[in-house]
Amino acid sequence: MTTQQPSATADIAQRVAAIWAEVLGPGSDRPGATFVELNGQSIAAVRIAAGVEEQLGITLDIGDLFEDPDLETLTRGILARIEE
Repeated sequence: MTTQQPSATADIAQRVAAIWAEVLGPGSDRPGATFVELNGQSIAAVRIAAGVEEQLGITLDIGDLFEDPDLETLTRGILARIEE
């Protein structure tokens, strides 16, 4: 297991947040708001997963989004996959 440098971790978190905001739109920056609370639906899940794969090279199972994570939880999960 490798440890992410703080700047690399911050960059990844920022990129995930940008994907999340672009797909889920206004209000998506509300702290603690979950995917479902932000009216996330199947197409949004596909778009987020595609953005993460395209920008970070990480395959995100869209089912993970229907476990209803908030942005912070989703980001932690993505960072954990990068460290594997």
